[in-house]
Amino acid sequence: MNDTGRHSRHLGVHIDRTVDDVYAYASDPANLPAWAHGLGSSIEKVGDRWVAEHSPLGRVTVAFAPRNELGVLDHDVTLPSGETVHNPVRVIVSGTGSEVVFTLRRQPGTSDADFERDADTVAADLARLKELLESAGEGASAFGVPNASGSRRPGSGSH
Repeated sequence: MNDTGRHSRHLGVHIDRTVDDVYAYASDPANLPAWAHGLGSSIEKVGDRWVAEHSPLGRVTVAFAPRNELGVLDHDVTLPSGETVHNPVRVIVSGTGSEVVFTLRRQPGTSDADFERDADTVAADLARLKELLESAGEGASAFGVPNASGSRRPGSGSH
C-alpha cells in the first residue's frame, strides 16, 4: 500500500531524568549531533539560523521554537528543495521522570516504506537521547544541566 494521505504518528520515550534536565539538554541545538543523527553529524549557527551541512537529506536549515517553560521543542527543518517540515516535539512530566514525544507527520507522496524508515530514525534518535541523559546519573551536572549545588560540569558549555 502506498498511502500518500497525511497522517501523524507519535513516537515517545520515557527518560529517567527531570523535565528540566531533559529540556535543558534537548533544547540546545549544539547537542543535536550527539543524539539526533536524523539531522546529521554536525550543526553550526550561521547568523540567526542553525545549519546541518551533512544531514541524510543534504544541507538543511533548522529553526527552533524559543526557549520556554512548557516543554515545547518544536523545530522547522528547511530541506534543500526549499520545503519546510514542521516537527512538533514535547517534553512532559512522566512520574518522577520525563517523556519526550515527537510527532512524525507523513508528508504528501511519502511511501509506506519511507514513512516507516523515518519513524525508525526518530525512534533511534529518541533512544540515544534517553541513553545519554540516563547514563549521566542522578544529580549529575551532565550536559550543562546544573546539579543541586547549581554548578555545571566543566567543559559543558552554558545555556
